[in-house]
Amino acid sequence: MPQCLPGAEPKVLVVFETWDSTLHERAARAYIETKENTMKRVRIALALLIVTAASANLAAQVNPYKDGTPGVTGYRSEVLAEVMVQEDKFMRLADAIPAEKYTWRPSADVRSFAEVFLHVCAANYNLYKLVGTPPPAGMDIRTLEKSSSDKAKVMATLKDSFAHARKAITAMPDADLEKSLDWFGGKNTERGILLFIVRHAAEHLGQSIAYARFIGVVPPWTEDAQKAQAKPEPPPPQKK
Repeated sequence: MPQCLPGAEPKVLVVFETWDSTLHERAARAYIETKENTMKRVRIALALLIVTAASANLAAQVNPYKDGTPGVTGYRSEVLAEVMVQEDKFMRLADAIPAEKYTWRPSADVRSFAEVFLHVCAANYNLYKLVGTPPPAGMDIRTLEKSSSDKAKVMATLKDSFAHARKAITAMPDADLEKSLDWFGGKNTERGILLFIVRHAAEHLGQSIAYARFIGVVPPWTEDAQKAQAKPEPPPPQKK
């Protein structure tokens, strides 16, 4: 507490005490505000870090050509790589389509978004039984295509169907690739069946991309490429 100066009036002491108290209050408030602002900045930084990490995870594309297909080699590895890329693109595109557009179709006589995605699911379950992996027990393949237009349900079914496809390719022995079977009035091998499945999914991926463009949705991987091209190139290193 400040002392009264010699000869000073008592009111001077009051002024000093008030001034001293005010300084302490201001210092305390400044400390509290600084601490609160620091914590706020930390929370914002953490939130941005989480969002950035999540976005990077969603934007990261599968690259089996670089990362390989552990446990699967030869022709089956090549097929599995294509299936993994197709799965990644189907899932990212399905996620980019607004939920209210899942019933959209370009004309009355063609499949909607939901029906295209579920048609691919049905093929993943139905066609792989030809190479030794039957669909899950109790699944009605015939009604799957029109079973739902709910975005979350369709995406879950799509994900599960590609997991089934990957499992089927992984479990298939190489020795079975040349096995012959009846196929549309002729003959085909199990190797050819795998090729057909990949081609079939590619057709409907292209169909889905066309649908998406029609409603103004840019395929996410194209958007990634556009953003990458828009980034300014780093300046060349300066010569010493």
